[in-house]
Amino acid sequence: MKVHELMTKNPVCCAPSDSVQDAARLMAANEVGSLPVVDGNESGRPLGIVTDRDLAIGALAEGRIDARVSDVMTPNPFTVRDSDDVGEVNRIMSEEQVRRVPVVNDKGKVVGIVAQADLALSQGGVSVSEVGRVVERISEPEGASGKS
Repeated sequence: MKVHELMTKNPVCCAPSDSVQDAARLMAANEVGSLPVVDGNESGRPLGIVTDRDLAIGALAEGRIDARVSDVMTPNPFTVRDSDDVGEVNRIMSEEQVRRVPVVNDKGKVVGIVAQADLALSQGGVSVSEVGRVVERISEPEGASGKS
């Protein structure tokens, strides 16, 4: 199975200069827990990813309601190509302990996103036991997988 068969197409994105409040509103309006952060020009290249947790812990908990997305995002997200095998998403989620992976086309533009739930629902290309292993590895506490 290829990533383009599994991904959520045309995800809502934001810019690094957007306010955290605007990012939160986009998440709420679109019922998503993360947004790819893309450059402001037509290329749509991924610069980062921001999650609802980033907003809550990185901005709100610190009283930084005037923060910008660039202040709380995770820069340089791991990505996959839309033509990659789903196994590549599986590998990235397992090894890097991430729950969402932006998908880019051959020009590097964000065209989709794969979430942990998408992988779990793709039983045609990935075995249920493999999904279980991915979920287990993603959910390990930091340091348990040998990372610091």
